[in-house]
Amino acid sequence: MSAPDAAADAAADGAPAVADQGRELVRLMDLEELDVDLFRGRHPDSTRDRVFGGQVAAQSLIAGARTVEADWHVHSLHSYFLLPGDYGVPIIYDVERIRDGRSFATRRVVARQHGRAIYYQTLSFQRLEEGLEHQELMPEVAAPEQGIDMLDIVRKRGTTESEQLLKEWGALDIRWMGASGRGIEPDPEHPSQSRSWIRVVGEIGDEPLTHLALFTFASDVSLLGASLAAHGRTPDQTMMASLDHTIWFHRPFRVDEYWLYDQWSPSASGGRGLSLGRVFTADGTLVATVAQEGLIRPKR
Repeated sequence: MSAPDAAADAAADGAPAVADQGRELVRLMDLEELDVDLFRGRHPDSTRDRVFGGQVAAQSLIAGARTVEADWHVHSLHSYFLLPGDYGVPIIYDVERIRDGRSFATRRVVARQHGRAIYYQTLSFQRLEEGLEHQELMPEVAAPEQGIDMLDIVRKRGTTESEQLLKEWGALDIRWMGASGRGIEPDPEHPSQSRSWIRVVGEIGDEPLTHLALFTFASDVSLLGASLAAHGRTPDQTMMASLDHTIWFHRPFRVDEYWLYDQWSPSASGGRGLSLGRVFTADGTLVATVAQEGLIRPKR
């Protein structure tokens, strides 16, 4: 299903059109400033059991970036998910100014609910400078139009959970291009792989920080699932929860233009899976690298 068709279906069902969902995702990143270095985030309307981790990570990034000057650019974030978020109350983001140097600045963000820390994030910022350049090549992959619309699959499930996911992820256009043994040739060196083209659809503007925050939101949607590819399992058959999440931002890019999420899992053991992801723009530029470890327990 194309993005226009999906928008038409959503409008027919009384749900927000795709453009509105894009604007709503941007509004989700607009934090309320309560005091110096203290912010409050809002939630989408949802009845899910726990707040989507990508939302907490993205809002934490915004909170940390609000405490540095405009010429500082985030180049990495490292984080741990501690407790499930509660949609019933806002999340408070408390920023600690760890260091302000000549070239780098560091911030730590604590996300709190009910008086407890639910998420920690450390951010490193850098003033732009020239340097040595190299990058890996993007793998050969078909065009996004040849992929499978993942939200269309979620839509066809017709469950309460799928309806809530569509509300939260409705601004994402995710085109699944294959996984190990299903569209990707078996590779003994990388036994568990998955690839998708992703973009944010709708009106999101040109602010670079907004694009990085929305990418952070989207980067948590499918990464852990790469650890299931070698086992022929689906997320529906597995209890999954993110434990940590790391992003290195290499080069600027627009999140509303298709980017390839080339994902693989080097290891799964002890009920945990580790997944890595390289992010390429359509012209083959490597713009980010992502890593995540999470819980992957087969459902009984």
